[in-house]
Amino acid sequence: MLKFLLLASAPLALAASAACSTEPQATPTGAAGEPQGPQPPEAARPVPKNAPLDPAVKNVAATTGRANIAESAPPFTVETIGQFDQPFALAFLPDGRLLVTEKGGTLKLRGKDGALAEIGSVPAVEAGGQGGLLDVAVAPDFATSRSIYLTYAEPGANGPALALWRGQLREEGGAAALSGAVIWRAGSNGPGGQFGATIAFSPDGRYLFLTSGERQRFTPAQDPKQALGKVLRLTLDGKAAPGNPMFAKGGVEAMTWTSGHRNPYGIAFTPDGRLWEEEMGPQGGDELNLLEPGRNYGWPLVSNGDNYSGQPIPDHPSRPEFAAPALWWNPVISPGGMIAYTGAMFPQYRGSLFIAGLSSQALIRVAVNGASAKAADWWNMGTRIRDVAQAPDGAIWLLEDGGKGVGGKLLRLSAKR
Repeated sequence: MLKFLLLASAPLALAASAACSTEPQATPTGAAGEPQGPQPPEAARPVPKNAPLDPAVKNVAATTGRANIAESAPPFTVETIGQFDQPFALAFLPDGRLLVTEKGGTLKLRGKDGALAEIGSVPAVEAGGQGGLLDVAVAPDFATSRSIYLTYAEPGANGPALALWRGQLREEGGAAALSGAVIWRAGSNGPGGQFGATIAFSPDGRYLFLTSGERQRFTPAQDPKQALGKVLRLTLDGKAAPGNPMFAKGGVEAMTWTSGHRNPYGIAFTPDGRLWEEEMGPQGGDELNLLEPGRNYGWPLVSNGDNYSGQPIPDHPSRPEFAAPALWWNPVISPGGMIAYTGAMFPQYRGSLFIAGLSSQALIRVAVNGASAKAADWWNMGTRIRDVAQAPDGAIWLLEDGGKGVGGKLLRLSAKR
């Protein structure tokens, strides 16, 4: 099946499924406080504006600005090597063992032989919808600190809120457990999904970048006093990082690196030191953004998608003061996790971004060249892909979305011989 790609500089449509994540949506209000009506499950996102061209149409770029891109032949073989219950994220330890979060609140440790063990003393989570135990990241200084970081929906009297937890991995007598504490909280407890909750470390290992979704509440993404709808730059102990654009103001503003985000599910540094982020749009308009300090990315005032109620949102070009995405998709790809590939197994892809696709059931490669991005490959995986990681040997490992005996596979992609 042909796909269509949408670029910010010359909009191209990528004909993925109009469906996205099956996680339920809340009932937010719009940027001006107007009711938006119930938001459907992201799996039911209808076809957005700028619907794709008929796949049979050829040579249309000269008249429409769109170009066709065919599904790529996979350069890898796929091996199923594990099974999990509603997994969300995976991260490798330096010795090659694997950490996997399950949204219900379980952290698993997979040995190099494939054996699984549950890690004890994981913080309590509020699981449900898009919430639960979310990202896991291994500290840059793990060899000496034994520290790992977790993000999760922390229970509260009025509902959950995003929390960042740091702990030390203790192993003794064949058992593993954590000891640690919460080092950062988003606040604004209450209903709603879209926690974001993904972690990246700066190339020098000194700082932690954390994505915080707007919780389906629209307006917090433009409120500098709220941590929702932001990317935060923190010290490794969860404090505001010196050098942030508004560090002198204190509070949330001191922590904020960028603002105006919806549901940022992926963040990664490319080898040249640039920081990229991708996020789910509303009814259309999934985005890949090049993050620059202090920039505002416009949500919910601009988007290349529309509200679920059908109410249009002005497109990015209408508000040039907001940073436009480097790449965007209509219909949606429903991005999950993302990595910047640096491995040896696929040398032709070094420096590329790999994006997990949920409704699109794909692994998507984006070629980046400095500040520009171009969708290069679309590999049909035949199942919803939640997260992606690079193994020490350069293989690409994927988590299939799913739970309670349905889906949730761990997949290893290795180069064809």
